[in-house]
Amino acid sequence: MDMKRFRRHFSETGGDLISSTDPATMSRERKVLGGGGVKIVRVIGICILGCLIILPLLFTISLLFQDHPPPTKQWVSDVNEEERITSLRKDDDEEEGFWKNNFGGKQGKAGGKRRFHGHTQEEEKTVPEDGLSMEAQKSEDRLLGGLLAANFDEGTCLSRYQSSSYRKLSPHKPSSYLIGKIRKYEALYKQCGPDTESYNEAITQLKRGQQIRSSSCKYLVWISYSGLGNRIVTLAATFLYALLTDRVLLIDRGTDMGDLFCEPFPEKSWLLPLDFPLNQFDNFHVKSPERYGLMLRDEIINENGTSSGSFPAFVYLHLAHDYDKGDKLFFCDREQLILDGIPWLLLRSDNYFVPSLFLVPKFSEELEKLFPEKVTVFHHLGRYLFHPSNTVWGLITRFYRAYLANAEERVGIQIRTFDTGVGPFQHVLDQILACALNEKLLPAVSRDKPIIPPQQTGKTDRKPKVVLMTSLSGGYYERIRNMYWEYPTVTGEVISIYQPSHEEHQQTEKQFHNMKAWAEMYLLSLSDTLITSPWSTFGYVAQGLGGLRPWIMVKPVNHTTPNPACGRAISMEPCFHAPPFYDCKAKRGIDTGKLVPHVRHCEDMSWGLKLVGEN
Repeated sequence: MDMKRFRRHFSETGGDLISSTDPATMSRERKVLGGGGVKIVRVIGICILGCLIILPLLFTISLLFQDHPPPTKQWVSDVNEEERITSLRKDDDEEEGFWKNNFGGKQGKAGGKRRFHGHTQEEEKTVPEDGLSMEAQKSEDRLLGGLLAANFDEGTCLSRYQSSSYRKLSPHKPSSYLIGKIRKYEALYKQCGPDTESYNEAITQLKRGQQIRSSSCKYLVWISYSGLGNRIVTLAATFLYALLTDRVLLIDRGTDMGDLFCEPFPEKSWLLPLDFPLNQFDNFHVKSPERYGLMLRDEIINENGTSSGSFPAFVYLHLAHDYDKGDKLFFCDREQLILDGIPWLLLRSDNYFVPSLFLVPKFSEELEKLFPEKVTVFHHLGRYLFHPSNTVWGLITRFYRAYLANAEERVGIQIRTFDTGVGPFQHVLDQILACALNEKLLPAVSRDKPIIPPQQTGKTDRKPKVVLMTSLSGGYYERIRNMYWEYPTVTGEVISIYQPSHEEHQQTEKQFHNMKAWAEMYLLSLSDTLITSPWSTFGYVAQGLGGLRPWIMVKPVNHTTPNPACGRAISMEPCFHAPPFYDCKAKRGIDTGKLVPHVRHCEDMSWGLKLVGEN
């Protein structure tokens, strides 16, 4: 409509929309309507004209405010969608009806998506009792409850922050004291790590064989030794000792440590620089003259240092399975006081010696504050330290997405045999099945019923239960897979069996062999339930990272299947296979598995020690 012509015509007629220039017509209209009727018509006309003018303007304004809310709402960029919707609902009661009619209930409940002003947002689940939203929970889980620092470049280590999307939220929260201790340790690392002034000075004096004086930086060098499972649990134990003694941990890269794991500490590498002057680590063994236990035995060193009254620039700690009584004094208070004065310690071990650290009085109070829940030591330290490199993470995620992602339940079975000869062994196969069936981890099969597909009900088929098997041999996998293929389960469940690799024998010296081993340990840790082999650090790593209390198979004797086939672990902690049995104060032998309620003998190795719950 031409609004100018309309307004001009409206003015010429005195504002009367039904007026006519014909006097006769005007006379007839006034007779019919009367004077009051004319006024009413004029009012109606004015209203209609006002609507025609104002409505287009209101429509334009509404379009503008759809993307730019009015300033009276005080909507700014840092206000989230939840607050915006809540604010609108308070302004207008009719909004409540809108949500009910369009989304089946109030906002904030699980299910569906919500839309407002052109924005789409996934509906959050019900807010948990601790008051954290799901987004806050995800952020907390991404940083493992605060264990991880948030200032890493994600591209350099994809697993660091992506791993939380492959795991269930851990029920075990790190203590605030542990988180604070780790942040302080990271700061110490920046001050004393490689390429710092303190480190360079320490190296200079180490080359000269001198003790570093008035330095706040002390160092602990971990020597790469033994199989990958042993290396992982030992490195976690060594890191705990470094935390307790404020020493900068540097690791011997060996043949593949840099290819297996990401850097755990911000800004500084934990890999020992290649120009480290004592890098001939094959020279350090049980007969080395620098061995601490030997120096104690021969009274070369005591709490006052050497006979010259000073401490050596370094000593070698031999904590491997073949260590002697002198080496085992490492777990005594007096000897720890001596070690405090030595700037460089070199440590070789194939044992998870954490349980015996809990028996050292010097460390007991600090450990109590770090780990109120004592069975979580490896769970927390392992998830802080051991992030698969991008190459290994690719192996993990490709296998997971292809075979494990859509499972209703994931059952991990880790098989490690110490029998001589070539497997698979029938007694081990029988033991695996006996454990899985008796503990109802897997359903039995029916061998006397025909294989008939389930009736189609029109409903979505039930997701399969997936079994992930790891073994050097492929024979156990093939036998169990064929059993669930050839016979139906008595429960009607579909069982899928997968095994990533079968290397036939351990090849510790090969890089890609160790990459696959690390990937398989990690995949096992993503299981819902886990069966492991006795004495195996491979299984210890998986259960600790996953926070799982596994069923441990009993070690077979004379090639016979044990009865019972397996038992539930009393904790998820690894076992210390070669602990000392010595009372430092009384200077005599003692059963160290009976001193405190949280250190007990292991299920799979009667002389070993492990951390357990105090109850």
